[in-house]
Amino acid sequence: MKRYLSDEETIRSLFPQQPAQCLEILYSRYASKVYQHCLKMTNHSQQAEDFTHDIFLRVFTVLGSFEHRAKFSTWLYSISFNYCLDQLRLSKRLTVVPIDLNHSWQSDDSWELSYKEVAQQVKKAMGHLSAMDRTFLELKYEEGLSLEQIAQQYNLTPGAVKMRLSRSRQRVKSIYMLL
Repeated sequence: MKRYLSDEETIRSLFPQQPAQCLEILYSRYASKVYQHCLKMTNHSQQAEDFTHDIFLRVFTVLGSFEHRAKFSTWLYSISFNYCLDQLRLSKRLTVVPIDLNHSWQSDDSWELSYKEVAQQVKKAMGHLSAMDRTFLELKYEEGLSLEQIAQQYNLTPGAVKMRLSRSRQRVKSIYMLL
């Protein structure tokens, strides 16, 4: 009779030598549970399916860092919950426009022109900001620095940087509306 290995034993014994088999076992044990969890959070079957695949891709890339402090199922649940929550938050901030597959995008330059016009107006509005406000916005959005990195660079707290960025964005928005 073949002995059933726990998740933790499976990871310890199979992952170093046979990672594909280890991942296959864990996926077969938990894919439906992760899908159900995602479905509860999204109320959309296709989105839950996409999230499930994304979660397992993430889990498989970081499985080597699993420290066995908690059960694998708890660790997986935590990753699933946080991933779904992050994606749902992100979807509230982003506007998704459906693509008309029958539309010829090559001949329509109006979107590109309006984007360029908006970008020029935002640059113009930023020109009216103080040097410090402009620098903070450029560091965050053009150079991609984190709040912590900017805070460290200017000897501020991340909260102070976050507030300055918020105020700077509001100033740009106000100036943009006047242009």
